[in-house]
Amino acid sequence: MHFRSRQLAFALALTATTLVGAAHAQSALDNIQKTKTLKVAIPTDYPPYGSVDKTMTPVGLDIDMARLIASKLGVKVELVPVTSANRIPYLQTRKADLVISTLGKNAEREKVIDFSAAYAPFFQGVFGPKSLKIASFSDMAGKTVAVTRGAMEDQELNKVAPPNVDYRRFEDNNATIAAFVSGQTQTLAASGAVAAQMIEKNPQIKAEFKLLLKDSPCFIGIAKSEEPLKAKVNEIIAAARKDGTLDGMSRKWLGKGIGELPV
Repeated sequence: MHFRSRQLAFALALTATTLVGAAHAQSALDNIQKTKTLKVAIPTDYPPYGSVDKTMTPVGLDIDMARLIASKLGVKVELVPVTSANRIPYLQTRKADLVISTLGKNAEREKVIDFSAAYAPFFQGVFGPKSLKIASFSDMAGKTVAVTRGAMEDQELNKVAPPNVDYRRFEDNNATIAAFVSGQTQTLAASGAVAAQMIEKNPQIKAEFKLLLKDSPCFIGIAKSEEPLKAKVNEIIAAARKDGTLDGMSRKWLGKGIGELPV
């Protein structure tokens, strides 16, 4: 009987230890504070939100936002470069604590991750040369379009475009832009910011905005069940919005203020 009691006590102690350890492991904020490091998934192919300068240092609005949050948390930031296709898996597998990578919010994504309040403006559209007549999505029938696989514009265009649109999907934004600029496709589906830089760098194409896909502000992605971290991030965003920091970052990188962002 004494032996069985000891077995039971040991089993209960082991279970308690496991539960405590699991609870601790599930708290991203606790881990960030313990390691003094915030791992943030960021873009490096999506200027002006995220790119690399001549010294290969990440720069952009999303990078500034990542550094702001780390600073307010009192920890160092570890920037983790991602693509549109792998940014959510990086969050789900805990390779990153946050995703700050021009992430739009939709019902499908909300099933697998949580979102902060919005921190920056963003929209997606279809672009093409002035000589190409496109006044509605039906005009895209039979035309080729360059788009980044898994990006918001990929998902949104698929909802409204005719079934016979010829999609040319690429793994990152640099490849997508290059395909359009080199004439591999007739049109481009991209964010307004990315397209604006492309148009500025390639005036010979005479590209212009054609169709609005979605007005989709940027949100920060947070793993499910990480309420303490989500609350802290929202607190930082609210303060930065109130004191003008967010507006300043938007004007610095996008040339306009944040406007009316959803909370």
